[in-house]
Amino acid sequence: MRRNAVNPLAAGCVAVHHCRMKVRGIVAMALALLLAACGGSPHRRPALGIAPPEDTPAAFRKCQFDMSALGAKYQILPDKDYHNGCSATHALKLVAIGIPVTNLGAVKCGTALALTQWVTQAVQSAAHDRLGGYVVKIESFGSFACRPINGIAGNKLSEHAQANAVDIAGFVLADGRRITIAKDWNGPDADSRAFLRQVRDAACRRFVTVLSPDYNAYHHDHLHFDMGKGHLCR
Repeated sequence: MRRNAVNPLAAGCVAVHHCRMKVRGIVAMALALLLAACGGSPHRRPALGIAPPEDTPAAFRKCQFDMSALGAKYQILPDKDYHNGCSATHALKLVAIGIPVTNLGAVKCGTALALTQWVTQAVQSAAHDRLGGYVVKIESFGSFACRPINGIAGNKLSEHAQANAVDIAGFVLADGRRITIAKDWNGPDADSRAFLRQVRDAACRRFVTVLSPDYNAYHHDHLHFDMGKGHLCR
């Protein structure tokens, strides 16, 4: 064989290695772009295929049936339109959903259903798993509020302005412990931190949008849940 002749086998190995390197580079770039699009955080992710519920009389009737099937007690509220973009239509006043939730006003039925599922199916199991107890009360910052996003003038209206959102602030356990977002999300107790993240992640499987202190400083003291069009869990 001449000294300058190319070994076909070696050339093939070089070509395969080059292709593999190119593929790895493409994959790495795709992952980088995905993380950049999602804010660089593994917790900033879309909800799991959850669609905003229909806002129709038929959907409202079905939602009431589903609420009753879960054992929820509620009052149907008259539709209200405040003529400034704020409204509360197809809304309920929750009376009992297994655990008292404070400060709730009008809540659209689709949002009330997701909240009821979260309370009855996720909160107690998380308290058992992480805290060795059970929750006797959930504290909220409310539901309906005719205001822009984050309360900042000039922003578009919040989902709260359509009674389509709930803000959760804390949990009281049977043994007297009080776990709050403000104190315990980044607090010293690992079990409390794990509990709050477990209930946040469980909410992401039920609501279209879930925002926590991981999202921004405006949510440092509560978990925001809504059934709007945001498709975000962070």
